[in-house]
Amino acid sequence: MAEAPDPPYARIVADIRRRIRDGELAPGDRIPSTRQLSRDWGVALATATKALTALRMEGLVETRPRAATFVAGHPAPARPKRRTPLPGDQELTQEGIIRAAIEIADAEGLSALSMRGVAARLGVAAMSPYRYVGSKDELVLLMADAAYGELTYPAPGPEGWRARLELGARTLWQLNRKHPWLAHIGPLNRPLMLPNLMVHGEWMLSTLDRQGLDPVTMFDLHVLLYSYIQGLAVNLEREAQAEAATGLTEDEWMERQAASMRAIIESDRYPVFTRVVTGFDDGYDLNIDALFEFGLRPLLDGFAGIVEGRRGPAKT
Repeated sequence: MAEAPDPPYARIVADIRRRIRDGELAPGDRIPSTRQLSRDWGVALATATKALTALRMEGLVETRPRAATFVAGHPAPARPKRRTPLPGDQELTQEGIIRAAIEIADAEGLSALSMRGVAARLGVAAMSPYRYVGSKDELVLLMADAAYGELTYPAPGPEGWRARLELGARTLWQLNRKHPWLAHIGPLNRPLMLPNLMVHGEWMLSTLDRQGLDPVTMFDLHVLLYSYIQGLAVNLEREAQAEAATGLTEDEWMERQAASMRAIIESDRYPVFTRVVTGFDDGYDLNIDALFEFGLRPLLDGFAGIVEGRRGPAKT
């Protein structure tokens, strides 16, 4: 009787293992993403995820958050063709599922997340996660609540409303920086009722409440500050998605725009733009973290005018 062919994920593993062994892929070289493997091999994202998980368990590759998967520094020798036990073979828990899902979203974006992909990462049957989480939508909310719960606030905290709002804003920015998909899970007019997100909201509102502001003004300021953070943070995920879709880094993409930029500058139709962009000493480097800090200052300056001009007697 003919031997059954290897499953699709095993064929992907064997091909990448061979390419590493033969030197086609050297330590530090980038491994195709799950999306690319899915397209190249005509398999589901979950199958591609399972292949990368198996390679990672063999020590052949390593995943760096927000920077894809790379050949490990010291490739391990090829192993016999037998199933390697995966972490998911142990007892499955809701916490483990959430942790695995966050790892996928952190590394490859929310669009790469699927229940089957989580199962593949954990090395369990495709339907196993459904015993603990009802749907992908429910999983995303659980992920968000867990992510927002990673940081909290000191007691009693800094003095002064501005210092407290700065701390709140930087805390939320830090969480969005670590988990760029957070900014994409809910529009501003459909707020998420998550306990750990409410911890951050309570910090902001309790700070404003001490200034004697009316409820509408308080909430407007709270929403405005949150939307400022979210509005910048959405670009973190978008840049990662653009790089995955085009295969170009930000610098490489900008290099390809050189001819178009030159045509705009030489057209004489945009004199102010031309004067500004040709006036940079060393070009313009968009640093989103620096931009966050730069924008936070004038935003809170504007808050100061409202707080000082419209508040009643400050609460003690």
